[in-house]
Amino acid sequence: MLSSPTLSFCQTLTSSAFEQLGELLQQMFSPSGNAAIILTEAVLTRIPIPGDWQVQQFTVVVSSGFSSLLVGLPYSSSSEKSHNSLVNAKLTFEPKEITQFLEKLRDLFEKDSYSYRRLQKYCQIPAINDATLQSKFTVLLLNNFTAQLNQANAANFTNQIFSCEHVESALEKQIAQERLLNQVITQTRKSLDLSVIMATAIAKVREFLDLDRLVVYRFEEINLNSHAHFSHHHSQKPPPYAGCVVHEVLANDTISSVLNYSEERCLMPSTKCWEKYRQGFTLAVSDIEKTYALEECLLKYLKKIKVKAKFAAPIVFEEKLWGLLIAHQCDTTREWTQNEQNLLTSVAEQLAIAIHQSELMHSLELDKLTLEQRVKDRTVELHDALVAAESANRLRNEFLATISHELLTPLTYVIGMSSTLLRWSFGELSERQRNYLQTIHDSGERLLEMINDILELSQIEAGKAVLNITDFSLSDIARNTVNNGLQEKATRGQVNLHVDLLFDCHKDKFTADLRRVNQILLNLLTNAIKFTPEGGNVTLRVWVENENAVFQVEDTGIGIPEEQLSLLFEKFHQLDNPYRRRYEGTGLGLALTKQLVQLHRGRIDVQSTVGAGSIFTVWIPMQLAVNS
Repeated sequence: MLSSPTLSFCQTLTSSAFEQLGELLQQMFSPSGNAAIILTEAVLTRIPIPGDWQVQQFTVVVSSGFSSLLVGLPYSSSSEKSHNSLVNAKLTFEPKEITQFLEKLRDLFEKDSYSYRRLQKYCQIPAINDATLQSKFTVLLLNNFTAQLNQANAANFTNQIFSCEHVESALEKQIAQERLLNQVITQTRKSLDLSVIMATAIAKVREFLDLDRLVVYRFEEINLNSHAHFSHHHSQKPPPYAGCVVHEVLANDTISSVLNYSEERCLMPSTKCWEKYRQGFTLAVSDIEKTYALEECLLKYLKKIKVKAKFAAPIVFEEKLWGLLIAHQCDTTREWTQNEQNLLTSVAEQLAIAIHQSELMHSLELDKLTLEQRVKDRTVELHDALVAAESANRLRNEFLATISHELLTPLTYVIGMSSTLLRWSFGELSERQRNYLQTIHDSGERLLEMINDILELSQIEAGKAVLNITDFSLSDIARNTVNNGLQEKATRGQVNLHVDLLFDCHKDKFTADLRRVNQILLNLLTNAIKFTPEGGNVTLRVWVENENAVFQVEDTGIGIPEEQLSLLFEKFHQLDNPYRRRYEGTGLGLALTKQLVQLHRGRIDVQSTVGAGSIFTVWIPMQLAVNS
């Protein structure tokens, strides 16, 4: 190698001139195995980079015979680039400067990455250029700029002629693009079928942009125990998160299909490119050779499926990277215009909306099925519980009925014989013996009353009770109930018992179950007398109201606390009050009374004030004059 002085210069160039200078440097590239490479700013498109690198353009040629570095920064702060915008360019062949630039470029990548290791190797290559190659580049540079001067005047004239046509064509294309995007949006809103939306959208966009291939690439978590999706690429265990092409549209039959293809381990959540996609950044690759110069995995994959250029827009919703919309140019490289990038990005956003709608609908369908199954299960549980409750209730009623019947016979003997002994003396009875017999008789009577109440209640709850409908006099039943032992009982307790009939004589006749109406009045009056202290009053009022016989029992007794009114008609329940131990009872009287009232399709109401008394009111409708 001949020793020659290094060359370095700085100059303000147009963007066009800067690009041509970079192309001239690439023409000097002579592949020599792994010891030679061309790098441009395209290699940074897939990773997050600092702000000063985002506006920087560069071309680096590294080989054993010829190495060079071209770096450009925009002349103004404007981010808009055009063919005639100015660039502050620096071209150097100095090995040290080239190495320092490569080291800075290397440090943008993760230290354990393949790209970092490759750049580390290239940092050792730059040396003083071969003089022959250096001279060749100088001649190439001079020839190029001479040709540009000769073409300048002709180009200016041509530009003036076609500028209007170019603007008109651009406007027409912009309108067509907006129309296409509106069609995609309308389809997204109109349909909930995700496959139809995707197939329609990518077909229209591919045709509009004249793409070789347009695909939808989906990421998904995969089962580590399954090799289903990617077994055709390698036999190793698949990554915990991967993806594949799920939709595609091809320009013609000569373009190979990539449906179900995967980028395997080249694109995973651990890569910086993944993070850029997740944040919504797009990736425009004009030439895969430049962009993936440091990434052998992806470069090999893209060459395998015959891709020269590509554009990828992320499909993101709810901060989740669902997949990518990827455009492929297979035959040639392609500069992706801003309008093309905007259209593909907007379509990807609409696909994200469609996917989100589809997932919500799927979730709703699952929730609906789950809810329906839960309702079915709950219905079965409730049915089983109801059957069990009915069975238990039936067994209880049968048990009570059986026991009650078994008790009636010996109880009848006890009451009858004790009554006989009290009436007929078979010898002298002492006062104590007579008192004992009276206690036995009275206890038997109370026990018989309780058993009869239990039997009556069991029959009603089992649905076996039948009303015996007859005609009777309201005044007669009121007086007979009071005179049939209640008046004597009230007198013993020093309680004043009154009957107040509040109806006309011609309304005295009523139709209902006489025995059960008598039982209702008997229970209410007995209860009122029992809980009314000496000197108090109990009044039975009777009147007719809209084909209903109304029976009202008012007392001046101890009253019922408001919080216990809801428990008043519970079976075997006695109210908790200071007088509880002073009064007898089983707690069945009021429960049976309510059941008898409801058997007549009537109702019962209670009003009470502690220390002032209670008012029970019963409405019994007129019954049909047949058994019901």
